[in-house]
Amino acid sequence: MSASKSENTALLVPLLGRIADALDRLSPPRVEAVDLEGADAFVWHADEGHLEPIAEVSRIELHLLHGIQSQCDTLSENTRRFAAGLPANNALLWGARGAGKSSLVKAIHGAIVTANPGTLKLVEIHREDIPSLPRLLKLLRHGGHRYVLFCDDLSFDNDDASYKSLKAVLEGGIEGRPGNVIFYATSNRRHLMPRDMMENERSTAINPSEAVEEKVSLSDRFGLWLGFHNCSQDEFLAMLDGYCKHFGLSISSEDLRAQAIEWSMTRGARNGRVAWQFIQDLAGRMGVRID
Repeated sequence: MSASKSENTALLVPLLGRIADALDRLSPPRVEAVDLEGADAFVWHADEGHLEPIAEVSRIELHLLHGIQSQCDTLSENTRRFAAGLPANNALLWGARGAGKSSLVKAIHGAIVTANPGTLKLVEIHREDIPSLPRLLKLLRHGGHRYVLFCDDLSFDNDDASYKSLKAVLEGGIEGRPGNVIFYATSNRRHLMPRDMMENERSTAINPSEAVEEKVSLSDRFGLWLGFHNCSQDEFLAMLDGYCKHFGLSISSEDLRAQAIEWSMTRGARNGRVAWQFIQDLAGRMGVRID
């Protein structure tokens, strides 16, 4: 080989190496095998293509959730049917912050796996990882279990086109949603998008009604719409009374009522989150540990 050819080869080898490294970075991460028998709950890490097992889910027991009995009954029935292999709907839990939307999903899953271990897996996907849904569903499709795919605080802002990926996955794609996967999402928005985003689509589209219809059709992919609202004062006090009895917090009804009303007024809301924060404060002042 001539000297010039040797020099060209010497220059070409590192260049090809850099090109190969760049292509590796651009390619989607390889989905790693995971022991789906090892846990009842997982978190999807899209950047690693990995399902992380969660040994202990942070949740509240189902009987402690007050003021949302109708939503609880509907979602429980839907989830139990799905766990039993029967038809069930995707569910959108929408409404006020702190009203118990995500707590209800986790509590129902906990109640089912406590009664029938191994029958249902909970997989959390973060909102920013929605575009990776096809990869995740490919993994779960052949996982041999039934999965509730859960996205907390789901919403889409202006110039965010990832909602189209979700629409295709829920029902519109060629493969569609696998029969062993159901999708539950919580959101503060009934249609998952801000009103100004929908109005902007209406004002700039050739056919405004069709543009808005496309936006609204995302929430239509959810067969169940469950609305959550701030609770009444009686419901708020019932939550706190249930917590006190469950955790053994000894306080008179009069003191509990007075302190709870003052606490809710300083927070400007009455809901499950505010109730739980009050109980943590009360237990701390009493020197009582709660688990």
